[in-house]
Amino acid sequence: MLLKILAVVGLSLAAANTGATTISPGARLAANCAACHGTNGDTKTAPNFATLPGLAGQPRENLAASLRAFKSGSRPSTIMTQIAKGYTDEQIELLAAFFAAQKKATP
Repeated sequence: MLLKILAVVGLSLAAANTGATTISPGARLAANCAACHGTNGDTKTAPNFATLPGLAGQPRENLAASLRAFKSGSRPSTIMTQIAKGYTDEQIELLAAFFAAQKKATP
């Protein structure tokens, strides 16, 4: 009986916490890219912003195609080939959609 009460209380507390910010799956995945490509794909916020491409605002199709090319090895790269191999096709689409929806960084 105690477990049922705790479960109901837990559900009530979870339902009451509707003011919490929800982070999209694409944004969660994109957090891994921030160290090199900047926050939300804005390379101005990245340490190596002068040498890496900005991802924010690029067409979704181009971003997804690039990630798939890195994953297959048809687009060589020292780092991105290894990173892209860890993503499923669904995750690649989520990443591409997330970055495409971001405001393009201004020079």
